[in-house]
Amino acid sequence: MTNIGVNRAVDCTCHVDAMIFAFECFHDGWGVVRLVGVPHKEVAFNTHLMNFLSGKTLKGAFFGNYKPHTNLPDVVKIYARKELELEKFIMHDGPF
Repeated sequence: MTNIGVNRAVDCTCHVDAMIFAFECFHDGWGVVRLVGVPHKEVAFNTHLMNFLSGKTLKGAFFGNYKPHTNLPDVVKIYARKELELEKFIMHDGPF
């Protein structure tokens, strides 16, 4: 981590604690997190209201135009051929 926060984050875990961690790790005053995972419908996203009032932004995407049924196998093939280096996008592991 940077000790001052991050500017952008993407969370694809579907785990609400990871989503909250991604949102709360921003620098005070700015930052955008995009939540891509879909957690269980009963799960609540609990964070302090000041996180929103300080300028942090939370955005969600419910698959967007991505079609997992048809596109995900292609992504796995690209990764298996070592043409997609996912590891370089992982900068920090959160304590979940």
